[in-house]
Amino acid sequence: MSTQQAQFAPMMLGERSKKTENWKVVLNRYIFHWPLFLISILLTIGLAFIYLKRYKPVYDVKATIIVKDNSKQSSGKNDLLDEIGISNSPDLIENEIKVLKSKQLLSRIVDDLQLWVTYYQKEGLITKNDALTSTDMYLESPVKFVLTSVKGNLNNQGIKIKLIDNNHFELISKDGKSTALSFHQEYHDKFGNWKLVPTQKLKASKGKTLVISLTDPGTKALDLQKGIEASLSSKLGTSIDLAVSDVNEQRGKDILNAVIANYYSAATTGKNSELKQTLEFLDQRLASLTNELSTAEKGIEGFKSSKGLTDISSQSEISLQNLQANDSKLNEINLQLNVINGVEQYVNSSREGNKIPSTIGINDATLSSAVERLSVIQLEHDKMAANMPETNPEFDPINRQLKTTKGVIQESVRNIKQNLLSARNKLQSYNNQFEASIRDIPTEERQLLNIKRQQLSKENTYTYLLQKREEAAVKYASNLSNSRIVDDAYAETPKNKKPFVFLLSLVFMVAMPVGLIYGRNALSDKILVAEDITKIADVKIVGEIPYQGGKDPIAINRTTVNAVSEQLRALRIKLYYLHNRKETGRVTLVTSSVSKEGKSFTTVNLAATLSLAQKRTVVLELDMRKPKIAKYFRLSNEKKGVTDYLNNNASVDEIIQNSGINKFLDVIPCGQIVDNPSELLETRQLKDLITKLAAIYDDVIIDSPPVHLVPDAILLSNLVDVTLYVVRQGFTGKSEMDFLKSLKEENHLRNPYVVFNSIERVKHGYGYSYDESYYSNAKKSIVSQVFSDFRNRF
Repeated sequence: MSTQQAQFAPMMLGERSKKTENWKVVLNRYIFHWPLFLISILLTIGLAFIYLKRYKPVYDVKATIIVKDNSKQSSGKNDLLDEIGISNSPDLIENEIKVLKSKQLLSRIVDDLQLWVTYYQKEGLITKNDALTSTDMYLESPVKFVLTSVKGNLNNQGIKIKLIDNNHFELISKDGKSTALSFHQEYHDKFGNWKLVPTQKLKASKGKTLVISLTDPGTKALDLQKGIEASLSSKLGTSIDLAVSDVNEQRGKDILNAVIANYYSAATTGKNSELKQTLEFLDQRLASLTNELSTAEKGIEGFKSSKGLTDISSQSEISLQNLQANDSKLNEINLQLNVINGVEQYVNSSREGNKIPSTIGINDATLSSAVERLSVIQLEHDKMAANMPETNPEFDPINRQLKTTKGVIQESVRNIKQNLLSARNKLQSYNNQFEASIRDIPTEERQLLNIKRQQLSKENTYTYLLQKREEAAVKYASNLSNSRIVDDAYAETPKNKKPFVFLLSLVFMVAMPVGLIYGRNALSDKILVAEDITKIADVKIVGEIPYQGGKDPIAINRTTVNAVSEQLRALRIKLYYLHNRKETGRVTLVTSSVSKEGKSFTTVNLAATLSLAQKRTVVLELDMRKPKIAKYFRLSNEKKGVTDYLNNNASVDEIIQNSGINKFLDVIPCGQIVDNPSELLETRQLKDLITKLAAIYDDVIIDSPPVHLVPDAILLSNLVDVTLYVVRQGFTGKSEMDFLKSLKEENHLRNPYVVFNSIERVKHGYGYSYDESYYSNAKKSIVSQVFSDFRNRF
């Protein structure tokens, strides 16, 4: 027998193994499942409609402020107000953002705007989620909820009411029961005592159902802290952009405006507090000096009256002026020493919370700059301490800055103090000289000079402090925040969600069925398409037989015209080329991997198809373990068969039976079941039998056992010209193709080709679209065709 492979490229379906999957095949696979796409479209459109019906636009509310950052400006010379510690501390923008989002500030806003209470008016569809089917009634609520006492946590608490008239409402419990209650009266609930106060909106809401939802104020402040965005407008600028999203436009605006207002108030209050302390200190000192001046002036007047003096001499006047000028300088030095001692005491103290002392009268640029820097760092430290514990690692950099700045101040204080002590000693020596010159003046005049000297000294100090007090008062009266509003809170137009929803729906309505179909095919370990065979086993496909319903195993006769019969006829034609156009004596083996793949069905129908072309054909049943051929042809099991011939109990003529289909088709059944079928297949008699049959018949079709279960087909392969390997769609495992590939590579099967059997196009999305109306004159109604197609798909 020839082992040459048939070469008929135009006719061979096996050529698909050399090509990639055609996009038309993929497209058809999905078109076959059009009902699934229809269901997906209806479901997606319904969900999109419900979403758009319930969707509430979200408003992006924004505002912008500018914060003056003095740390980015050159220091220059200090003005007069810096001398008493009244200076605008540089504001670090990063810290101001933390202040704007601090829980302390936001908690005040939650209380002021009563954000922990939300009012919903029921409408539309009924669901368990009131927020989805209700309207937010911020500033439009017909009632105001007043909580007089709290018991426990307010999270997920609330009440549901129905408004009756101007004086009454119904409280609806979770089980649907209603209780008539009155406005302004206090009631008790598990979360505390409460009452409802009607507003001017009550008349327009009679008969409406209202849901009042409560949230713990602390939790609401934390939620608001997460919801507010604060960021620098640019890296080089000092403007801060604030943003919050809310379903209620007005509430979003009120929140941002309240954040800005509270931020300004906190900044101004902090500065005014320092100024107020300075004014109190100056007022106390001026009041004390006023009394001392009054006493000194009365002392001068009394002394002159008692001694009869009208004035002092010109020499005494000069000495007094010199002494007074020296005393003035000495007082200034002593004042500066007091200030320096206060600064020194502060920087040497371990306590961080004390108020930074002023540098009144100190004209040292280094010290003033260092104290100003210390004030900035201390303010930053205090702001951070309001939001986190001091054990937080974020305090490490700022603590190092505090330590370094204090070291600079300590060094400056030592130098300044040393200079001041030296100047004081020199002025003290001048004082001694002036006092010595005064001793030469008459006693009464000298006494008057001493009294007048004390009075002038106090008067100069009083004048100096009064000037500083007026400067501080001006600063206190005109104190403004370092921040400026660029844009008050405004809401942008909400984005139209419909295009996005429609686009998402379109993607979903296509992706869902495509994903299901692709996933089913990708996850399946069964052979579904021809490419699963050709890619793995690298074996050509010579026939694709559609699924044959019904109980009759013989699917073809002279009058049968349908898709199955036509594919069998096509296989008959291709078999001619597989045998190299050989007309007679062709021996074909039909096998499969496992049972129930349609091996015997293919055998009997291929033989019947050959006989219809008047080809003398014989079916040799060599599946001696589970024989079915005789049953398919409705032949008697009592007659002798192959096993009888191989055991020398029958002749060739005795085992041949006519199939009953036509005179061209004969059958040699299995015969008696034996215990040693493999040994019988290796006998010389079987080879002689096949040779005799090939000489008598045009085609010998051998039905063998599944090759993956028993080796019989491998034994028979040397006795045949062509092997047809039956693979059943949706049944044969992909792993069997690896087995088939190994059989081909090891030459265990003679000229193997695949018959793809039991193809269900509508079920698996693969196969030719066979139009039965082309083969039959019988007409089906459109409704019945659609119903049948839909039923087959599902």
